[in-house]
Amino acid sequence: MIKIKKIERIIWMLDVSIKNLGFSYNDKQGMVLGDINMEVKKGDFVCLLGQSGCGKSTLLRLLAGLEKPTRGQILIDGSPIQGPSLQRGVVFQDYGLFPWMTTGENITIAIKHRFPEMNKAEQKERALYWMKNVDMDESLYNKLPGELSGGQKQRCGIARAFAIDPPILLMDEPFGSLDAVTKAKLQDLILRLWQQEKENRKTIFFVTHEVDEALLLATHISVLSQSPANIMYSHSFEGKIKPTRSNLHREPEIIDLRNYLIKLIHEDAEIRATKE
Repeated sequence: MIKIKKIERIIWMLDVSIKNLGFSYNDKQGMVLGDINMEVKKGDFVCLLGQSGCGKSTLLRLLAGLEKPTRGQILIDGSPIQGPSLQRGVVFQDYGLFPWMTTGENITIAIKHRFPEMNKAEQKERALYWMKNVDMDESLYNKLPGELSGGQKQRCGIARAFAIDPPILLMDEPFGSLDAVTKAKLQDLILRLWQQEKENRKTIFFVTHEVDEALLLATHISVLSQSPANIMYSHSFEGKIKPTRSNLHREPEIIDLRNYLIKLIHEDAEIRATKE
């Protein structure tokens, strides 16, 4: 049985406010993000939904502090983002693992930076604890990423993100390259990990272009238009029926919402195509 050293958790009450955010990589390319405004409360699970290439991942990079806004600002608990921070964990679509490091080393390197007071034994203990939490066998601890399946690599990335206990988690189409069965299992895993935290639940921003995935995961959905992106529709499930695997294709209210989101995204793509 794996035991983990109890860590006194810092209770971060971090709301996220995005105000008049615009972004361009350079003047010649034009704006990728047009005018984004969002107010996100601690513990929300926000899915950023839209066509590929509309700027969802760019918005996530801005939230991560990997890019700086061209105009406007992103405030975390009232303070502007100054760069990358351990307050914000990131799970990438391409796993983001160092290929020369074992599974355990890929997790403990993050733990070492987050909890410098821990010794190596404690770091390993915490890594194994989170591997177990994401249903990874302990035997994978000394395996290199090249020896893991796609699903195992993504579980490793998720374990690393949760192991540093960030109040905000940014996920960039993390299941986009996985088969349907593995994808469904990892969707359920993320929901379980997020829900079990209860009072200190993480705020999650999750990028996807799949309507069903957004419906199953999100407490709030923001649909981005084609670039220069704006939020063309927002939906909150507060006080409403929450989609599940059992009611997704049976509950009339959810079916109507699903059809509307698909129609909205397709119409936006058609409008863009006529302009090109």
